Amino acid sequence: MKKDADAAENNYRVPALERGLSIVEMFGPDERTLSMNEMAARLELTPSAIYRIVQTLVERGYLKKTAKTFYELGPRVVSAGFTWLASRDIVDVATPWLNTLRDRTSLSAHLSVRVHTDAVYVYRAFASQRLTVNVPIGSRIPCHGSAMGRVLLASLDDQTLYALYRDVRLDDHPPPAPKTFPELQQQLAADRAAGWALSRSDYSTAIAAPLRNHMGEVIAAINLSGPDAIMQTPGAIERYRDLLLETARAISAEMGYREK
Repeated sequence: MKKDADAAENNYRVPALERGLSIVEMFGPDERTLSMNEMAARLELTPSAIYRIVQTLVERGYLKKTAKTFYELGPRVVSAGFTWLASRDIVDVATPWLNTLRDRTSLSAHLSVRVHTDAVYVYRAFASQRLTVNVPIGSRIPCHGSAMGRVLLASLDDQTLYALYRDVRLDDHPPPAPKTFPELQQQLAADRAAGWALSRSDYSTAIAAPLRNHMGEVIAAINLSGPDAIMQTPGAIERYRDLLLETARAISAEMGYREK
């Protein structure tokens, strides 16, 4: 019976399509270009046997000819992949990573996106310990007054930043938030160089890192936050920072970002 089922299943297979998909799957980060002979050898076929398949893939945009007999992935594959990546919701991607980060640190982890000059909290991994910091989902905090907000601002160029804050007062937020636009620029330059940000307020400390999409754009920020009794112990900031940056890299990679 099993042989009959296998035979029936094989009747529905399309060998030419299988070969075409196998050819596309041969390409990767370490093999961006392949020759017709290399593709044929891997399929254990002659170049003439796959010639029509390769030409069809080229015509459809799945392969691009780079030299006489050499090819790379074409724009159809790239654009389709980027469209799929862009359609993924950042909350869905980040949630399991932030839950794991919370479990590894026993600290609250949050996710935020920028809306004008505010960081809007869209997810939190709630820490269950007695001493904890938890910001409710939907909360809006001025970007210049929080670590996550500064991470979101640090990706903007000076012209965009100036247009954003041209009519915004900064001196009505409690320290250590910057009070003037030049102070904000100076703080963001330091955050940008470090690749992460730290802020302290009300006996608590937060550290934040950016999340990037496949275009390298900062689309969100994540943080770890906790009471100073925990965050200010020797070596704590460095240890939590490393775990936070590791998580940010993993989430960004799922969103299609590739570090240079």
